[in-house]
Amino acid sequence: MSVLESERGYDIIGDVHGCALTVERLLDQMGYRKKAGVWQHANRQALFLGDIIDRGPRIREALHLVRDMVEAGSARCIMGNHEFNALCWATPAPADSGRAFMREHNERHHRLIGDTLDQFADWPDEWQAFLDWFYELPLFLDCHEIRLVHACWDDRLIQPFRAQHPDGCIDRDFLLAAGQWGSFESQTLDRLLRGTDMRLPDGISMTGKDGFTRASFRTKYWEESPRTYGDVVFQPDALPEEVAALELSEEQKTALQIYRPEDPILFVGHYWQQGAPQPIRPNLACLDYSAVKYGKLVAYRWDGERRLNPDHFVWVDVPQYA
Repeated sequence: MSVLESERGYDIIGDVHGCALTVERLLDQMGYRKKAGVWQHANRQALFLGDIIDRGPRIREALHLVRDMVEAGSARCIMGNHEFNALCWATPAPADSGRAFMREHNERHHRLIGDTLDQFADWPDEWQAFLDWFYELPLFLDCHEIRLVHACWDDRLIQPFRAQHPDGCIDRDFLLAAGQWGSFESQTLDRLLRGTDMRLPDGISMTGKDGFTRASFRTKYWEESPRTYGDVVFQPDALPEEVAALELSEEQKTALQIYRPEDPILFVGHYWQQGAPQPIRPNLACLDYSAVKYGKLVAYRWDGERRLNPDHFVWVDVPQYA
């Protein structure tokens, strides 16, 4: 989608993670109605930022809802890292890779996809059909006035990728090539779907609220004059105070990517925001507000403005029956 339809408005929706009932509540709140079994709006289109699957209580229902909307033309959806992970989980690795699947079937990875597999246990053919559909989800949408990507916009990777894949979608060969760490394919998927990160100093690791232990942390890619580690951290889990106060080296500052203030409006998900939804910058918004952790499922109602309007954020709080 490179050109927006002037007569339509667009509603960009953050990470769903199986909260199907909450998606319906949000769509209803925004004036969408179910017609012939599909949620539709008379003159607006929903744009989903990926991560429809995993973690939540109604993953199968959420996938059907979103795919039905896409097929009816009332929505578009880009790929999230969880859809990509699912493809890797299901795809046998090359014989010389030393592993059975592109994403190893270990306990850590099963914790992320386990709910999805369980909920599709009685519908294996359906699950395979959704895996095939994931290949139809573009990594990004560049609509000139607005851009959508799950985690991070990086022109240095998007431009050569777009030259090879004008529709913005990966194929099986691209996925297999991403198994080679450091390859163009690996860098593209890691940056666009997972964002930028930085190693913790001195071999430190930390365990987040999700129970996973990591040696790196997610970073901002819009901070133009950072001084310390704390200036660039972008995740729900705060850095230890002594780490946050450490000065960044000049090399670290130079390596940081910058999404410029003059660039088009960018919408991302992925980052588990908290509190009241609001712009990060006049041209940057994260719409992931931890819906599956009983936070908020958030949308932004875009009507052609060139800078974000705080009044255009809408959301529903996620109850226990999401």
